[in-house]
Amino acid sequence: MARGSRSLRRVAQCIKQLPLTASREIQTRNSVRFLSSCGILMTRTPPLLGAATPGISSMLPARSFINLTDSFSKRKEYSERRVIGYSMQEIYDVVAGVEDYCHFVPWCKKSDVVFQRAGFCKAKLAVGFPPVLENYTSLITLICPHLVKASCSEGKLFNHLETVWRFSPGLQGYPRTSTVDFSISFEFRSLLHSHLAHVFFDKVVKQMVSAFMRRAALVHGEETVIPQELMFHKIHQT
Repeated sequence: MARGSRSLRRVAQCIKQLPLTASREIQTRNSVRFLSSCGILMTRTPPLLGAATPGISSMLPARSFINLTDSFSKRKEYSERRVIGYSMQEIYDVVAGVEDYCHFVPWCKKSDVVFQRAGFCKAKLAVGFPPVLENYTSLITLICPHLVKASCSEGKLFNHLETVWRFSPGLQGYPRTSTVDFSISFEFRSLLHSHLAHVFFDKVVKQMVSAFMRRAALVHGEETVIPQELMFHKIHQT
């Protein structure tokens, strides 16, 4: 008993002297500290995540949803101009033939004209590009052989979708040529569909004029050969 009492007194004296005693610390793999001056094992416990430490900011980085919406512009635009080897009337007839779109327009699944009068028609269209199938009504203005303008109505995916085709004379000395100006602008209703923008661009928009050119070749035959130095093709997108 006397020996045990002396051991306890020795430990108590070591504890009292801790602030004044230079202690040698040995860091181990398990974060155990050995104080050699009094033979005591102490474990170091890491602070909890987010615990406040005097003089050190405990704020964690956060992403603002407002910043995310600011970085994404919902409205997209694309325009293309080129000189082609078909007359204004020939290419106009192809673009104005809305009922045939389902046979050649990229990813067009349905194209039904439901109303028509001079200079105007109304069509029910469906465009499918994975993983979405969009059904909408298209209101189409027709000015032969200069203009075909289509605006989306009653769609669930697009807040805005408009395509404009303008046809003007082509090269002087080449009567069976014309200048085609194609433009499209679209805006998704929701930011949740923003990831579809690049799919719609690549699968539909960028292939549009080429698809109508292939259709013109099928309907009207080969286009007029245009000398390389007179050819013109310009693309712009935002």
